[in-house]
Amino acid sequence: MPVNIVFAGTPAFSIPSLQALVNSKHTISCVLTQPDRRAGRGRKIQQSPIKKQALLSGLPVRQPETLKDEETQAYLKSLAPDLMIVIAYGLILPQPILDIPQLGCINLHASILPRWRGAAPIQRAILSGDQESGITVMQMDAGLDTGDMLSISTCAIAATQTGGELHDTLSELGANVLVDVVSGLEAGAVTAEPQDDALACYAHKIEKAEAQINWRDSAIEIDRLVRAFNPWPVAWTVYGDKKLRIWQARIVDSHHSAAVGTVIGADKHGILVATGAGVISAQTVQLPGGKPMPAHAFVNAHQIEGYCFASL
Repeated sequence: MPVNIVFAGTPAFSIPSLQALVNSKHTISCVLTQPDRRAGRGRKIQQSPIKKQALLSGLPVRQPETLKDEETQAYLKSLAPDLMIVIAYGLILPQPILDIPQLGCINLHASILPRWRGAAPIQRAILSGDQESGITVMQMDAGLDTGDMLSISTCAIAATQTGGELHDTLSELGANVLVDVVSGLEAGAVTAEPQDDALACYAHKIEKAEAQINWRDSAIEIDRLVRAFNPWPVAWTVYGDKKLRIWQARIVDSHHSAAVGTVIGADKHGILVATGAGVISAQTVQLPGGKPMPAHAFVNAHQIEGYCFASL
């Protein structure tokens, strides 16, 4: 039997899952997403990626500021949903909402729970040097990513993978497993597994200030920082009086005796910088107002060899 679903999501990460449900036998009676916000350099009002996709699919969309008001709760009750699916929605579901669907509310979360609960599991996994990530579908409760797990799917984190690339991999992985979980719930064929709270880590929201490179860190740690924060907020350092963004870098198998932050080599292969342990090669950089450029183009225009980037 088709499952009557209320879908709640906001960013592009949720789109493949929404589309997979649209293409399934199940029914989406409403899509909830964040209200239109000002965004971008022009600060123009913009619709969320999920709203755009839902409208293209002919789905009804609601954008409440909160789920605590009685009008929104009454509307959702009137839909008599079997299930509510939440993927990076951005609003907390109060208990009256959790109680509405017959099969409850489930969340698709971008980590292998309970490893990374919270807002930024993708970036935190790369920053911490995790070798794998994944998607967990869980039954929602009143806690933050604490509900019983219904499905876990894993994937390796490649040594060169960026936050953006892992985001896209997990987005597609989630879409691939979600429809099966929904059908399993409807058939009563899914077993819930409690999380081990003792293994939980909290993936704090990313702050822009975290993206500044501390050259006292090791080359390994700086490489993780560059990868985790590509495409946002992008790792950076100070060059003169300007912020120099570093979009891509790689670890160089080399030793040095230079002060940390010193450019010990600069040519067509990269900008080699001494770190607290090892050498990092900046491959793609960007100055304010310009576009990302390969290191050799930057080296041709700037006398950077011997320059010392300040450490925190």
